[in-house]
Amino acid sequence: MLRKLIIFIAVLAFATLACGFNIDLPQKAQPGPEVVDEINLPYPDAEEVNLKLSFGAGEMVLSPGEEALVDGAAAYNYAEFKPEIVQDGGDVQIKMGEVGVNFIPSFDDLKNKWNFKLGAQPMNLTIESGAYDGTFELGGLSLTSLTIKDGAADVQLAFSEPNQIEMSTFTYSTGASNVKMDGLANANFSIFDFSAGAGDYTLDFSGELQRDASIKIESGFSNIIIVIPEGADAIVTVESGASNINAGPGWSQSGNVYKQKGAGPTLTFVIELGAGNLTLTK
Repeated sequence: MLRKLIIFIAVLAFATLACGFNIDLPQKAQPGPEVVDEINLPYPDAEEVNLKLSFGAGEMVLSPGEEALVDGAAAYNYAEFKPEIVQDGGDVQIKMGEVGVNFIPSFDDLKNKWNFKLGAQPMNLTIESGAYDGTFELGGLSLTSLTIKDGAADVQLAFSEPNQIEMSTFTYSTGASNVKMDGLANANFSIFDFSAGAGDYTLDFSGELQRDASIKIESGFSNIIIVIPEGADAIVTVESGASNINAGPGWSQSGNVYKQKGAGPTLTFVIELGAGNLTLTK
């Protein structure tokens, strides 16, 4: 995590350096005492609720279980990390405080953690982050859409229980990351679009599949494991460059199309893999 934090701050600094040469070199900032901000946001009185979490670097933990839209705490030891709340009708954003390019924290003492519980009423959820560790348990929520965009991340995401309403789209875009997602059939999506750079990715489609779903996966040089439970109906079309494809028992192959016969709704995949390894397993 330390390496990713350094990269995140360095990118900000070099971006400003590129705009001109008459600037002061960044100075290393020292941490202050740890501050804990309690966050409690009721559901807005709106027909549609859009919650956006904009996080830079550190650790974010999300879980279900509150009547409020968001309830939890943000703990940090740099004043610049203080979260801000912006609300306009049904649009609610929690964002990390602005960090200038002249701010370089002492990484040995860095503390920036959001630990939030989310409410179960319908919402569109967007998570935008940089270099961070994420632990997301989203089972039992009522997500009408889910969008995640991050940089160099380590993320564990799970739908341990079914999403309570139909999710129209689930979009996940990441850089060079390590991402593991479990219980994706429980997400109850119609369309899942996953794009990634180099990294290791495990997408487990276990859970209760309630309708046919389309999944598109695009990645560069990566190791991707697709877990599809035995008995689930699945069609996987692979458009690949120099990649190794390993399909376990129960899969039939015709050219670049792999099938697992099953009952119930169908998972239809289109996978575009530049290079690396793709494993289809149970």
